[in-house]
Amino acid sequence: MNQPKAVLVLEDGTLFHGQPYGAIGTALGEAVFATGMTGYQETITDPSYARQLVVQTAPHIGNTGVNDEDAESRKIWVSGYIVRDAARRPSNWRAQRSLDEELIAQGIIGIQGVDTRAVTRHLRERGAMRAAIFSGAAAERPVDELLAQVRASAPMEGAKLAEEVSVHEAYVVEPAEHGWTGPVKHTVAALDLGIKAMTPQRFAERGVRVHVLPASATLADIRAVAPDGVFMSNGPGDPATADDQVRVLREVLDAKLPFFGICFGNQILGRALGFGTYKLRYGHRGINQPVLDRATGKVEITSQNHGFAVDAPKERISDAPEARFGRVEVSHISLNDNVVEGLRCLDVPAFSVQYHPEAAAGPHDSAYLFDRFIELMSSTPKPGAEGADQDSTHGEMQAAGSTQDKDAK
Repeated sequence: MNQPKAVLVLEDGTLFHGQPYGAIGTALGEAVFATGMTGYQETITDPSYARQLVVQTAPHIGNTGVNDEDAESRKIWVSGYIVRDAARRPSNWRAQRSLDEELIAQGIIGIQGVDTRAVTRHLRERGAMRAAIFSGAAAERPVDELLAQVRASAPMEGAKLAEEVSVHEAYVVEPAEHGWTGPVKHTVAALDLGIKAMTPQRFAERGVRVHVLPASATLADIRAVAPDGVFMSNGPGDPATADDQVRVLREVLDAKLPFFGICFGNQILGRALGFGTYKLRYGHRGINQPVLDRATGKVEITSQNHGFAVDAPKERISDAPEARFGRVEVSHISLNDNVVEGLRCLDVPAFSVQYHPEAAAGPHDSAYLFDRFIELMSSTPKPGAEGADQDSTHGEMQAAGSTQDKDAK
């Protein structure tokens, strides 16, 4: 009996043959590679991977199975999954089922037995590109037909995806749900642009109540929860399509509400300040990305998942193109390719990073950023409060920006 076939077809006509993994059929998306040695369950459930075919550079995938606790969202978001050696059976005391079973249950089409080193080298040289996994009967079709289907698929540039992955109804994450026994310190309004579950948990562990709002939330929706600060999450798609969120963030900055953004939220802050964004050749994806914090001179090993970046001056403090927001500096830089990894405003209470300080799975070098935002909320007078002049706000924000918690040392 012949085994079913599977093939990965790249936009430039390159083919990689293997065997089906997970569900059978056709999966279209952008082929990207992720360099994490562990944390595959967190990877595939990260909404930032929506409409992408993820190549795992680690050769052995599925060894620890899947459980109900480690998912970062309500479902698997990758469009397809590409691995070299899939585990025949899981071996971990926390495993509740195999990764293959989970992929099948959620209809995720994958391919195994592929030389993922070769795929990764190809994508590094040629850049991330449209691709498809065909398995079973679909893989038997003529190559010309398969390639035509790939080239007819939508590119990532211009993709508006945050609203597709966001929640439709707001919900609240309480500190008491995550081990906090004291009074609530602050309330944060968090716009879900593709948020990972660990992010509101990291806030809650520090005594912060988080109102998670849909991506379509307005300033009125934000004000309705009386927040001490506003947060914008990671998420998929092209930041050039996030005009609604950029408009809302400008209103937040005008209101002098403290702001913290990560990943997609960093790109939205960049756009709100008037900077542009651009697509990286193959992006940063993995849990081993080195970043320099310019304020401290320390290097953090970070978790990242982004294919776009902010185009801002890195050599000096600059005036935001949107002049009413004052001065801004690039606070963090990638040590791999000098990409902007963080922004800090000097005249309004706002900062952001391009990477993932919630870091599931690991590392935890950047956990201090949650504390930095708490300090910023604590030191920023409420708009309209007596004595809330801009100079005192700026000075306190700068002090908060240079603070590191003990875990980061």
